[in-house]
Amino acid sequence: MKLFSHNPDFKMDVLREVGNIGAGHAATALSRLLDKPIDMAVPTVSFVPFESIADRVGGLEEVVVSIFLRVDGAAPGNMFFLMSRSQARRLLQELVGLESADGDDYSELELSALCEIGNILAGSYLSSLADLTGLSLTPSVPSIAVDMAGAILSYGLLQFGTMGDDALLIDTTFLKGRQEAEGHFFFIPDPDSFEKLFLSLGVPLE
Repeated sequence: MKLFSHNPDFKMDVLREVGNIGAGHAATALSRLLDKPIDMAVPTVSFVPFESIADRVGGLEEVVVSIFLRVDGAAPGNMFFLMSRSQARRLLQELVGLESADGDDYSELELSALCEIGNILAGSYLSSLADLTGLSLTPSVPSIAVDMAGAILSYGLLQFGTMGDDALLIDTTFLKGRQEAEGHFFFIPDPDSFEKLFLSLGVPLE
């Protein structure tokens, strides 16, 4: 049974639930993968305009680590997981136990580890969204890149075509003891996907 409400906060409450469930799934999956307890803070969920995505990671010219993939199915879209280089190094050191050198060069092992973490995150959030909406949502094989944020987003546009105007932002924080690392997870539904998603979540569009 779907819930309908004209409360303007209801839409965000539903999306926060997507983030909370996805974070729980991701923490469990990462703990199994790394064979150590991994916790994730309650994520902050918001909507941001597509053109503001780069601002969240320091601007268009800021070099970032990005995992990106295409979502196919009933509500297609694009997913990006963006981290600053310092946060990527912290993630590798604190969670994976890999000592990553400063700079833009990453070993194949480091890139593989970061890509797998991004893949687990994407799968966890996508699975929670699919469970709550009842829609079929299938991720493509993820790709990883280290480049300027503007170049990564432009490449995404070239690869996937025109994206929607708005992105669902889930700020993700990994916790291990007192150490933490964070990243920004963006789901950018295709223009026609928003209505399908929210109607499936029981949120009427006004």
